[in-house]
Amino acid sequence: MSEREFDVVVIGGGPAGYPAAIRAAQNGLNAACIDEWQNHDGSRAFGGTCLNAGCIPSKALLESSELYHRAASEFGRHGINVTSLDMDIAVMQSRKAGIVKQLTNGIAALFKANGVTALQGHGRLLSDHRVEVTAADGKKETIRAKHVILASGSVPIELPIAPFDGQDIVDSWSALEF
Repeated sequence: MSEREFDVVVIGGGPAGYPAAIRAAQNGLNAACIDEWQNHDGSRAFGGTCLNAGCIPSKALLESSELYHRAASEFGRHGINVTSLDMDIAVMQSRKAGIVKQLTNGIAALFKANGVTALQGHGRLLSDHRVEVTAADGKKETIRAKHVILASGSVPIELPIAPFDGQDIVDSWSALEF
């Protein structure tokens, strides 16, 4: 079995990786982007922690909470009276999820429009211009690349004296699901 070959392989599909892959393709290079992000529901998406469980979803929730606060504390000064004000967390969470889904679908569309090969799985740099991709099902594939960009991002770490327990100590993704 022959290995697939690319001019550029990007390991990491977050806010550094996916634009690098798209730009490489726009410059006429055969590009692939590898990312192993998996949502709680098992679905896969590009965008990394920032788009899926960090910056973007937290900003969506922040906007909703700011609007609630403004309705409760500022609108009256503008002659806007809100007689009944309540917060529907489920609707806020649904809106947040919709924003994330729209943006991750946007990355997939940009990959398709620019000819970037999307590979979902774990990328591992090997010797001799090779990258091993391990899919969620454990299947491995080795690909060749003239150039490899490492944009693997970050993950929360647990402190040995304070491990994540899902209630008192959580990571950023769990915090956004409360």
